[in-house]
Formats: sequence, C-alpha cells, structure tokens
Amino acid sequence: MKTSAIDSSRIESMLAQLKAAAQKPSAESAIKSLAGSAAPGKPEATGRVDFAEVLKSSLNQVNQSQVTATELGKSFVMGDDKVSLSDVMIAGQKANISLQATIQVRNRLVSAYHDIMNMQV
Repeated sequence: MKTSAIDSSRIESMLAQLKAAAQKPSAESAIKSLAGSAAPGKPEATGRVDFAEVLKSSLNQVNQSQVTATELGKSFVMGDDKVSLSDVMIAGQKANISLQATIQVRNRLVSAYHDIMNMQV
C-alpha cells in the first residue's frame, strides 16, 4: 500500500467537492427525472409526480451512497491500492451529508403532520 502526504491543493479540492455535493439539489433532480420518464404507451400525466415514488427514489439514493462508502472503506482497510484515503473520506462525507439531509426532511414532514393533526376543524 502506497502512502503519501496530502498537499494543500488536494485538501482544497476535497473541500470543494464536499461543498458542491452539499449544495447539489438531489431531490429536485429526482423529481425532474421521474417527471421526464413516462412509460411508453401511457400519456404523460399533467406534470404530476408521485410523492411515494420520489421518496422511495431519494431513500434508495441515500442507501446507495451509504453502501458505496462502506464498500470503499472496507476495500481501503483490506489494503486495496486502487482505493485512496481521500476517496474513502469523500464517499463517507457524501453519505453523511445525504443522510443528514434525509433526517432534516423527515423531521419537517413529521412537524407538518403534527401541525395538520393539531388543527381544529
């Protein structure tokens, strides 16, 4: 296994990648991809997107990022020369950011549900 010092330009590059991943609107891209993929033979609905499908797609993306980060970490620990520490750390941070965003969405959904349930009719 080859070890080398990480210079400041690589650190800045990693930080820029993490910031770009944090600002990437993944939910918006999921909505656009689902809205644009109509089944052949079926007319496209009036721009409606199924909330359950968007939620499921987003959770699958978060799960996939977690799995990828875990696999990269295991490969690095096992001594695979093809996997660098920076790749492992970036994948871990991307997975963490996506999980934190998912938790925030869940918290807001639960809060909205409680607000609706507490409304008097």
